[in-house]
Amino acid sequence: MTDRSSVSNPPVSAVEPALAIVAGFPFYGRKTTRTLRAFPTRAQTMTDTTTDPVAFDSLGLPTFLLESLNHLGYEEATPIQAETVPALLEGRDVVGIAQTGTGKTAAFALPVLAVLDYKNRAPQVLVLCPTRELSMQVADAFRSYAKGSPGCRVVTLCGGNDMRQQLKSLKEGVHIVVATPGRLLDHLKRGSADFSQIKTVVLDEADEMLRMGFIDDVDQILAQTPKGRRVALFSATMPPRIREIASEHLDNPVEIAVTSGATTNVNIEQYYWLVKGTNKLDALTRFLGVENTQGVIVFVRTRESTSAIAEQLRQRGFNAAPLNGDIDQKTRIKTVEQLKSGRVDIIVATDVAARGLDVERITHVINYDIPFDRESYVHRIGRTGRAGREGKAILFVAPRERRMLSNIERVTKQKIQQIDLPSLADIDAKARARLVDQLKSGMSRPAHPRANEAIEQLINEGHTHRDISMALATMLIDGIDPAAEPHKAKTTSVDGATRQTKGAVPVPTKDKKGQERKVPLTYTAKELGRATPLEDHPDVIMERFWLAIGRDKGVKPREIMGAVANEVGIEGQFIGKVNIFEHYSTIDLPEGMPKQILKHLKKVRVKGANLGAVRVVDSLSA
Repeated sequence: MTDRSSVSNPPVSAVEPALAIVAGFPFYGRKTTRTLRAFPTRAQTMTDTTTDPVAFDSLGLPTFLLESLNHLGYEEATPIQAETVPALLEGRDVVGIAQTGTGKTAAFALPVLAVLDYKNRAPQVLVLCPTRELSMQVADAFRSYAKGSPGCRVVTLCGGNDMRQQLKSLKEGVHIVVATPGRLLDHLKRGSADFSQIKTVVLDEADEMLRMGFIDDVDQILAQTPKGRRVALFSATMPPRIREIASEHLDNPVEIAVTSGATTNVNIEQYYWLVKGTNKLDALTRFLGVENTQGVIVFVRTRESTSAIAEQLRQRGFNAAPLNGDIDQKTRIKTVEQLKSGRVDIIVATDVAARGLDVERITHVINYDIPFDRESYVHRIGRTGRAGREGKAILFVAPRERRMLSNIERVTKQKIQQIDLPSLADIDAKARARLVDQLKSGMSRPAHPRANEAIEQLINEGHTHRDISMALATMLIDGIDPAAEPHKAKTTSVDGATRQTKGAVPVPTKDKKGQERKVPLTYTAKELGRATPLEDHPDVIMERFWLAIGRDKGVKPREIMGAVANEVGIEGQFIGKVNIFEHYSTIDLPEGMPKQILKHLKKVRVKGANLGAVRVVDSLSA
């Protein structure tokens, strides 16, 4: 590691930008231009003559990180990673000029994790982000890369999150703090955040923090970090105020500028569906039910998801199979061959498993989970629309992921059109058309002798041609049409509703004597009312939730709505009616809330009390 105190500032005459442009860097099929420049004031420069792809195992990273990268499907370092990782490992300060999606999170996370003192549970790394959403993404990335580490602990300090939980995490000890400036200052004022052992500070999307008015807070925070710590500053642009921050707080930084020219195939129609109301698996079922598909790749982030979603699709009548790095090579080859031959129609895959996959019959790529970087998006959808063929790509985007969608559109220089979730009428129409095609196909084939004999027997028994035709059509639907699969006991797969048939909700009320009592364990929606449709979004299916807080706590509708919006990430326009009663309240939210989100919502506190949210259900007797 470089002795920072021994590096002298170069004379002004020596600080002329040293330009090194490397064209055609082969990363995920994109062309890049890489520029390394000396920082205008006190910077040292780093020269680069590399034109070949850079492997991660050549960057000096420890084995556990290389294993994590392999598990995640990372094969080669991006330009920003290839330059930033060695610089930070050497103890240099870095100014990275790069857009979101160029791989900059890994560029600073990997060297940080490589030198972390895991035995010391004191904050050693501070990452500042402009938004709560980005903070959560960065924290998740750290956890993913550190899976094989000796117990890396990461905490996210953001507004809208439970302060008590943050205090608890800090008290128990953490290695890495990912925070927004405002909430971090709150902790510094409380004295709950000890920065005395901070070794690295990362400023992510500094220009965005400037735009949002946080840059003075950043300046104040940096002033409270120890001298001698290394600083990595990343920004898409370098306005004067950001350069001032860099000049004041960074010591002889290496400046690394990366531009990307990633583009997508013009033969691919690109759409996105804004995740709202219906859960993603049910939405996927709807799209598959109406699209004219042949071969389909569904991209997810984790290996576990490939198996789970493939199995759920099979239960709904689709011919699906998983493809991930845990599957042995022989099985993977067999699965691809089955996709090519039509014995398998849908593959649920991770990025790494689908690399290099070229199957002519792939007509659709569905990004079930939005990729963390835009180059991965380009790579994913490139599995269709190959060799002049047409293809279609559908991207599922949660409300909190809109920023990632904008980044993808910016780098691909293409506007991705929003698409509506297919309605029940669309599904029915498509099912009817499919049935007609199947019947016509059967009618065009020579009659089988046994079929003729069976029909004659049924007619002789008094059955009409219409009755026989209806029976045969029903058998055809039940046998090959996934849209007609019988509903599972607790799931409605066609309309997207996931309803339980029993429920237990302790709803405090008063009996005639004024004593507290609870409604029966099984109840109907009549007791608490049904959800009211949204006026502006009538297509969004709503459902009602019971909340364990009422007028007795002095709660107001806007306080409940604000808490739900911040914790669940639902835009205000999709939060429905809030009813406040004496001891409880109800709120209408889009149907299909994931279990993990509901579990979290139960613990959200308003007016010092947990919301205790519980879904209102219909009983069997309703």
